Amino acid sequence: MARRRRHRVLRSKLARRVRIAGARLGLDRHWHLVGIAAIIGLVIGGVATAFIHPLRLEEHWLAGLDRDLLFWIVPLAPMVGGLIAGYVVHIMPYHVKGPGVSIIMYSVSRTKGQVSPRVGVRKWLAATATIGSGGSAGAEGPIVTIGAVIGSNVGRWLRMGPQDTATLLGCGAAAGIASVFSAPIAGIFFVLEILLRDFSLRTFTPIVIASVMAVACTDALLGDHPALFAVADDFFIEKFTIIEIPNYLMLGVICGVVGALFILAMYVVKDFYSRLKIHPVLKPVTGAAILGLMGLAYMLFHKTGSAIPQFYGNGYPVIRELLNRETYMVEGVLKPVGTLLGLLMLLVVLKPIATCLTIGSGGSGGFFAPSLLLGAAIGGAFGTVVEGLGWAPSANPAHYAVVGMAAMVAIVLHAPLTAILIVYEITQSYEIILPLMFTAIIATIMGRLISPESMYTTQLARLGVRIGVMSDLTILRRLSVDDVVLVPPVLVHPGDSAQHLLDLIEERSVTDFVVIDDRGHYVGLVTGADLREILVYREAIPLLQVHELQRSNLPTVSPHDTLDIVLDKFSRHDVHSLAVLDDTGKDDVRGLITRSNLMQRYQHALSRDS
Repeated sequence: MARRRRHRVLRSKLARRVRIAGARLGLDRHWHLVGIAAIIGLVIGGVATAFIHPLRLEEHWLAGLDRDLLFWIVPLAPMVGGLIAGYVVHIMPYHVKGPGVSIIMYSVSRTKGQVSPRVGVRKWLAATATIGSGGSAGAEGPIVTIGAVIGSNVGRWLRMGPQDTATLLGCGAAAGIASVFSAPIAGIFFVLEILLRDFSLRTFTPIVIASVMAVACTDALLGDHPALFAVADDFFIEKFTIIEIPNYLMLGVICGVVGALFILAMYVVKDFYSRLKIHPVLKPVTGAAILGLMGLAYMLFHKTGSAIPQFYGNGYPVIRELLNRETYMVEGVLKPVGTLLGLLMLLVVLKPIATCLTIGSGGSGGFFAPSLLLGAAIGGAFGTVVEGLGWAPSANPAHYAVVGMAAMVAIVLHAPLTAILIVYEITQSYEIILPLMFTAIIATIMGRLISPESMYTTQLARLGVRIGVMSDLTILRRLSVDDVVLVPPVLVHPGDSAQHLLDLIEERSVTDFVVIDDRGHYVGLVTGADLREILVYREAIPLLQVHELQRSNLPTVSPHDTLDIVLDKFSRHDVHSLAVLDDTGKDDVRGLITRSNLMQRYQHALSRDS
């Protein structure tokens, strides 16, 4: 105990000396976050490499195995991985259930950005077991969780405030995404759009530094490597034209519907397993067993090509295949449409089922990679139809596969900006940016009509946590007093007796009273707290008058004041209500705005924007 106390004192002294040194140099008082963010970025770059590289090596190893041996590995390996994942989660429980990113979002909004190190360790072990054994999940969500946990605990170790701790949490998460995809811009906006929902310069600067340092560290460790799904220089020969807009509009609608159904299906499976009366360790095993049977059936049906089922693992090799123009065309001629469509639609059906079984049953992994693969398959199938019918002969189905990836990520995460940037960076193809943006937005709009919550926020909504698409302050600035239901005022005069107020309380069930003069103009408030104080001296009540109880120093608000201004006034005065006056200058009372009504309006705005 004494040693721990000495460590706390040393950390506090170190942090104070760093801030003093910065102040003497004339630096901003938050400058130290930039240096800490750079260190976090370097650390996460190494951590991400250690997490991802073994999975990729295993992927290459499995691709070279004999088909007869794979007949045993494909059905059994997911069950072993599920058993390990279930055991890890069981022995390392956490009070918040759901995807790792949902836990991080919960910590930002409810626990001041503090996350237990247990979450990171559990996610690393369980995700490695799930993905490495063939479970249909991605490694991106887990590395976001691991990075966020590291950033959060650095902030806690340095005894930083809640806002700085949340910023460092965001630095770790952004560095994780940047390392995995070699996409620093997407990592930055993933954190700003999904996790923190804060685009202020104070938050933006350290997150940029962390992302850049993470990518630099990854490149140093793995060497200079191309984009994850880089396409050939001549991939886009023709430019996007206006005649293709209807095609991309339809693709956006299709992806929006499928993505929303994917979210709903995931939580149907989760709910089923939450009610299933078997030991928690065995739940992922049952999901993996069904996945293994699907894999075995796929191998028996699909006797040519790779023996590993295409819906296993993160699906990166399959995505690269779907982004290859030769997958669809031979010397400029489309392959048989029926065969292409059959294979692609089979993948569209099997990939979400496999992912729901893997993660919904209790396995661990992310939704990025499954969403990218599902979007590429839908885009490729749609492009095959377009090319086959001659709607836009210049567009190769692989073009639609790229766009479908962004559309699916946009609706599954409810983050179109992140989806656009991440697909742009992992393909490094600027030529596709216009249809990418258009289709991602259409998919998001369409999908939100079916599933108002994203894959991450569905779990939070069930916990009663509402997260809007904007920062809290932005929402409050957008709303005004006119948007809040006002309480009708109960009017009294300065000469009324205190006993009259007590009678009104019994008659009208009110606690706060508006005091007006003979001309009906506002004079002050008598609050319920003031009345409770005089009840201690009941013998003095007949002698007291309203003007002796009223508070004339309380601020008033106008109908056009924004709610951030009103909330600031509430914070400076410990009262339940404030008077709302007409903005005509006559001090006429329109009603009372209460803290509870203000917060109800704020929660309603969050629900609409989430």
